Amino acid sequence: MTELKSRGLRFILLEHDAVLPEPNMIWFGSEVEVARFRNEGRPIATSAVSVKEAVDNAVRLQRGIKQVHQLCFGIDPGPRPGLAWLADGVVLGVAQFERIENLAAQIIGISSALEFKRMVVRIGDGAPLSRDQLINDCLTHQLDLEMVNEAKTSRGLLRHNHVISAIRIALLSGERVWEFREIRPTVGELREIQGQSRKKSNGRRTISSDVAYAVACGELTLEEAIQK
Repeated sequence: MTELKSRGLRFILLEHDAVLPEPNMIWFGSEVEVARFRNEGRPIATSAVSVKEAVDNAVRLQRGIKQVHQLCFGIDPGPRPGLAWLADGVVLGVAQFERIENLAAQIIGISSALEFKRMVVRIGDGAPLSRDQLINDCLTHQLDLEMVNEAKTSRGLLRHNHVISAIRIALLSGERVWEFREIRPTVGELREIQGQSRKKSNGRRTISSDVAYAVACGELTLEEAIQK
């Protein structure tokens, strides 16, 4: 509200579950609200650290500037990664995947249907094993990649809310990632993969530690490992 007042922009304050007075209205909300009501009006996700950018994006929308300056993807890493994609701060879509393989190809597929000046992929710094596999996947596909401090994105979230975390990650600038990561799974991570194989096969099969290592390094998918 302070930022809007400083620019002389008129606005109204609504309850979080109120109906928009106009169906095409530009509105600001938290990442949770925007993810929940992203098909209503023209929502812009914002937080205390992204207010200025959010208002800049609203002004562009208000003036009818349709060309996207920055298309931004946010990845919340983990065995079931969350993905969000935003155009100048406006949430276009979110998804959660059951596996980490080929996520970069999914990003390229989504971006190919949009027009933009610049694209960046931002990934959280948690879940090191999955994170490093995803980093290598993105760099293999020559995507511009930044790593974001997840400590700034998890506050106030329910555990395992990967989609909302992905939106928050997309909104924050991070450090540019240039180099491929060497995958070094710990004994605990290998046991976790073995446990996943047992669960995935309904207790019929547990892959060996060597095969689990191949899964950890991205040489095999979990499904391929179980079949192997």
